[in-house]
Amino acid sequence: MNYQYNIGCSLHNLKGVREFIRTSLQHYDISDLEMGAIVLAMDEMCSNLMIHAHHCNPDHVIQIRIVANDPHKFIFEIIDDGMMFDINDFSEPEIGNLVHEKRKGGLGIRLVKTIMDKIEYKKEGDKNVCRLFKTV
Repeated sequence: MNYQYNIGCSLHNLKGVREFIRTSLQHYDISDLEMGAIVLAMDEMCSNLMIHAHHCNPDHVIQIRIVANDPHKFIFEIIDDGMMFDINDFSEPEIGNLVHEKRKGGLGIRLVKTIMDKIEYKKEGDKNVCRLFKTV
C-alpha cells in the first residue's frame, strides 16, 4: 500500500504531516512508542527541510510518501526541489559540546538517525528524494 501527502513549506503545516503519518499507519501493528518515534523523526526531517531548504515559503511544496508493501517494513520518502542536504554527510556535534555551548539545535539529526534504520538521499531528475527505512 502506498500513501501520499503534499504540503506547503510552512511550519504551521507540520501538524498535517503528523496526522498523515498516524492515519496512514493506523492499521499496521505498530506500538505507540514506535509510532511516536516515527512521527517525531518525520516531523524533524520535514521541519528541517522547510526551514533550511525552503525558508518556510508556503508556496514551495514537499511531497511525503509512505511505501508499505510489507506490514513490518516501511519506506518514508520526502521529495522536494530545494537545496539538497544529506544528513549522512553531517558531522554531528558532541552532546557535551551542545550542553556546554547551551546550543538549542543539533540533536534532531542524531535523533532521526537513531530512530530510523537507514537513510538514503538521491537526486531523481530535478527532485531530491530522501528515503528513510524503518522495520517495526
